[in-house]
Amino acid sequence: MPEKNTTDLVVIGGGPGGYAAAFYAADLGMNVTLIDTEENPGGVCLYRGCIPSKALLHVAKLINEAKEAANWGISFGEPEIDLDRLRAFKNNVVGKLTGGLGQLSKARKITFIRGYASFVNGTTLHIKEHEGGENELTFTHAILATGSRPATIPGIPESDRVMDSSYALDLPDIPGKLLVIGGGYIGLELGTVYAALGSRVTVVEMTDGLLPGADRDMVRHLQKRLEEQVESIMLKTKVTEMKEQKNGIKVTLQSGDEEQNAIFDRVLISVGRKPNTEGFGLENTRVALDDHGFVVVDPQRRTAEENIFAIGDITGDPMLAHKASHEARSAVDVIAGKKSVFEPWAIPAVVFTDPEIAWAGLTETEAKAQGRKVEIARFPWSASGRATTLDRSDGVTKLVVDPETERILGVGIAGPGAGELIAEGVLAIEMASRVTDVAASIHPHPTLSETVMEAADAYFGHSTHMYRPKRK
Repeated sequence: MPEKNTTDLVVIGGGPGGYAAAFYAADLGMNVTLIDTEENPGGVCLYRGCIPSKALLHVAKLINEAKEAANWGISFGEPEIDLDRLRAFKNNVVGKLTGGLGQLSKARKITFIRGYASFVNGTTLHIKEHEGGENELTFTHAILATGSRPATIPGIPESDRVMDSSYALDLPDIPGKLLVIGGGYIGLELGTVYAALGSRVTVVEMTDGLLPGADRDMVRHLQKRLEEQVESIMLKTKVTEMKEQKNGIKVTLQSGDEEQNAIFDRVLISVGRKPNTEGFGLENTRVALDDHGFVVVDPQRRTAEENIFAIGDITGDPMLAHKASHEARSAVDVIAGKKSVFEPWAIPAVVFTDPEIAWAGLTETEAKAQGRKVEIARFPWSASGRATTLDRSDGVTKLVVDPETERILGVGIAGPGAGELIAEGVLAIEMASRVTDVAASIHPHPTLSETVMEAADAYFGHSTHMYRPKRK
């Protein structure tokens, strides 16, 4: 008979949502059990996603800047890439952060179980431990935070040459020719890494633009730079067939009525992610899934089983780590008896390419789709002194404004460091700031953050570094 244990709260999944929930609940005095398949908390984000990809993107940025330095009178030789040391650097970053989370878990006296959990019913879990043991855990409350996995496409040959995002981050080699299927943020981030390392990269996207959903005026800055870094960007194109050959993967590409064949050393599949909701015994509970396999939750992140909550990727878009972390706090607060709902005005999205693209709140694209009247204030980085000193005028900062109240509804930024700058936009939206609030806030000079202030000034037609009178 399996050993039986009890806990106030069990969290299934140790990613940015799961460990944030477990840590916060422990801080509030709950008896917490955290279950994950890895040795330490971290989840996909730290082990196979956000963190390792950003470590490699940092390296790619350094390589590209070294090449660009020739424009400033400084020339470096061609980089010598030691793939083993690069891989070790990336793995060391992951190990340091996940190991640190393990120590924080112990410090909070959280019971961490490395293993697999499945529901027996709405109050009991069956656990298969990594070391082979089995036990049952009775809980008062549970939080599902099982994350997501890369989506696949039909007809893919079983081949080591075909990679998903997790495999690509392992840096098996630097392929001569790499096909990236999918022009979303994952494909573009990893594609630029391999391009910087020396691969000839082709990006294929089914829709008529990269980063579907993002405003086109921001994407244009990225696409122009990508066209200089990769071999080809093929829009409105789909892959109809893939076959492995001795010399690579033969791919048939279709654009309209035209077909062409090409051979690639490797293919990266990056067509989105799917929620991990299978294999957890949810059918033994009242937890409900929607037509796309996401867990149905209310604004408190509660499922149809009142004592079971769900957070993160399994609850649907946007599938972002920071969304999961904040959902975690809302769910734990509800469990602790506090009045709380998850209702942010702005969840920032960041694409960590070069230039970066970031946005929060209402986008111009969404406003048009909703038929909502808004006014747009833009400040081009070509008018920014700091951007000019960086030789990076390929950017823009924009505000989406309610014309009646002058409240800031959305912020979009394209340019180096956009992911850092967007936080001010999130705060402005959450605080219901008006354009005058941002314009009157003194920003340091010379900085890229000034572009947010100048965009606010531009709304009124008197930006210091740009002459564009407001239309009457």
